[in-house]
Amino acid sequence: MLQRNASLRPRPTRGFTLIETALATVIVGTGVLAIVSAQQAFFLKNEWSTHASIAERLGNEFREMTWRLPAHDPVTGTTFWGPEPDELSIEDYDDLDDFDGEGGTGTVWSSAIGNGPLAAARAVITNMDGWSQEVTVECVDPFDIVAVVDDNATDMMRVLVTVRFQGVEEATPREMTRVSWIAPR
Repeated sequence: MLQRNASLRPRPTRGFTLIETALATVIVGTGVLAIVSAQQAFFLKNEWSTHASIAERLGNEFREMTWRLPAHDPVTGTTFWGPEPDELSIEDYDDLDDFDGEGGTGTVWSSAIGNGPLAAARAVITNMDGWSQEVTVECVDPFDIVAVVDDNATDMMRVLVTVRFQGVEEATPREMTRVSWIAPR
């Protein structure tokens, strides 16, 4: 009988078993899913912060536009609240109460309407689809700025700009920011 030497016998090569391969695939797959999930969360937060900064900018554009305007029309005084009959466009607005619209309802400057949003130079900012600015002007009590009084009752006014954004997939616009200030005159 022939004896075989154990050291001369060919050794089988050791590879990965099916279980080891499956386990490695699960570990790598979990890591990839975690990275994709983190990337998606980052994208959503970045989108929100971009929209928030744009909204602040659009609100402050009106503050800059109205910074030096008198409370009431220099010619007609307090006869009209809102734009005077001959003031047909934003370029004609020469006092704060003009921005409150007809009958104190506020004015909306929107890409959907085609009249906005507006920059401080009173020009429409292009490529701002979905954005709108709503401006409301109210007279407030000089000794209690929280208390709203009748139109033309005082020269101290609160201006409120509400900025909204409606994305392509959104059914209604969402409020992004409110910028408010007191304009004593």
